[in-house]
Amino acid sequence: MIETIPNTKQRYPTSGDWKIEPDGVIHILISEEVGEDSAFLIALHEIVEQKLCAMRGITQKSVDEFDISFEKNRQSGDDSEPGDSPFAPYKKEHFFSTTIEQLMASEMGVDWFQHCDRITNLT
Repeated sequence: MIETIPNTKQRYPTSGDWKIEPDGVIHILISEEVGEDSAFLIALHEIVEQKLCAMRGITQKSVDEFDISFEKNRQSGDDSEPGDSPFAPYKKEHFFSTTIEQLMASEMGVDWFQHCDRITNLT
């Protein structure tokens, strides 16, 4: 299930989040403020990332714990995503998902830097 929500309703500072509900539904939450095209791209990223994590035994719990800790300890001026960290348990999966996101942005005619600015300006 993919849902857009106000950024203030995200579990932690992020524009996109995935979680597995108790009934097994994969729930993708995207901040609605980014606009339709960026929301689609973020959702695509989250879907790919979640699938690769699941296939490789990387749990939602480990991703959530890392992301929440990263955001809590974020250094001033650092606008990177938690998955960009070399310490992220899902860094490879995040990198691949970002590559897919970039390729799709190019196909859609979405300027990558403007897309990134929309995300950065949320958090």
